[in-house]
Amino acid sequence: MKIHEYQGKEILKKFGVTVPRGIPCFSVDEAVKAAETLGGKVWVVKAQIHAGGRGKGGGVKVAKSMDEVRAYAGQILGMQLVTHQTGPAGQKVRRLLVEEGADIKKEYYVAALTDRASQKVAMMASSEGGMDIEEVAHKTPEKIIKVFVDPATGLTDAQARQLADGIGVPAGSQAQAIDTLKKLYTCYMETDASLAEINPMILEGNGGIRALDAKFNFDSNALYRHPEIVAYRDLDEEDADEIEASKFDLAYISLDGNIGCLVNGAGLAMATMDTIKLFGAEPANFLDVGGGATTEKVTEAFKIMLKNPKVKGILVNIFGGIMKCDTIANGVVTAARETHLSVPLVVRMKGTNEDLGKKILAESGLPIITADSMAEAATKIVAAVK
Repeated sequence: MKIHEYQGKEILKKFGVTVPRGIPCFSVDEAVKAAETLGGKVWVVKAQIHAGGRGKGGGVKVAKSMDEVRAYAGQILGMQLVTHQTGPAGQKVRRLLVEEGADIKKEYYVAALTDRASQKVAMMASSEGGMDIEEVAHKTPEKIIKVFVDPATGLTDAQARQLADGIGVPAGSQAQAIDTLKKLYTCYMETDASLAEINPMILEGNGGIRALDAKFNFDSNALYRHPEIVAYRDLDEEDADEIEASKFDLAYISLDGNIGCLVNGAGLAMATMDTIKLFGAEPANFLDVGGGATTEKVTEAFKIMLKNPKVKGILVNIFGGIMKCDTIANGVVTAARETHLSVPLVVRMKGTNEDLGKKILAESGLPIITADSMAEAATKIVAAVK
């Protein structure tokens, strides 16, 4: 789960990280009122979407008068903001953050994230803040400093100092930088985040350290422990089909291809998508119905896949362990009839009650194409679509 910048800053503030004063807004009038409330002579009007690169896309503007605040808010609200993380379709801006201006002397990048290889928390920092960290990692990887934190001991002062030294924080500001890094780590751990990023963390003219942006991703499996974070969820920023799928405990992710996939088990679902690509086509989705699929869940899965106009065929790939093949077969037949299926359907199933499942498909009277292996299934669905 992702949240907006202003929400991330609210969380950082709770953990003692210094952030600029800012007010979220949903209209142009609210933006002007926010600037008046904040006072000062410079304000930053920021689009709030779940994507980076907003400034390059025209979603961040510095205003030096109330007229400019009103003009920029009017330009940004409702725009289809395209960044390197939104894709070509962009994302509609429905929220703004109006923030006080900052005296920026230097920008840094800092983040805490899960490192599965070491089974530790990776704390990263770079002197190249405010830029695309992916580009920095690709072109100048030596400018990214990493330390790996044992969750049993936490981020030590020595590790935090190593990061601050490594990115060139001046001596007079190091104590505050170390404090910010330790608080970021604590925030990351206590909120069950999978990513907690400040980009940029700035050095101000007076030597202060401040978080000028905030990005969080949270482990969805831990959200039951954090109702206050769940309350931040913005469904407008999420794929409507993925939201619908979650209501039925379906793990669904939209992709760009034309072959819908219905599979049980995440590993098999990944392998199924790879096989489709191997045989020259592209998957339209990742869809894991899990081990407890019912006829209702399979039917809903078909409905969600078929909402996508790009889908020209469906491949069902089932390994019957806990999930029985006859249960899936009944679900497939019911779903095909209820949705008036008009695209080719290939079903491959192996395992528990396999023969019974194949019998149900054969006696359904529906034009279902069956296959015994993944290669055969992929070959048949690709040929049927073409």
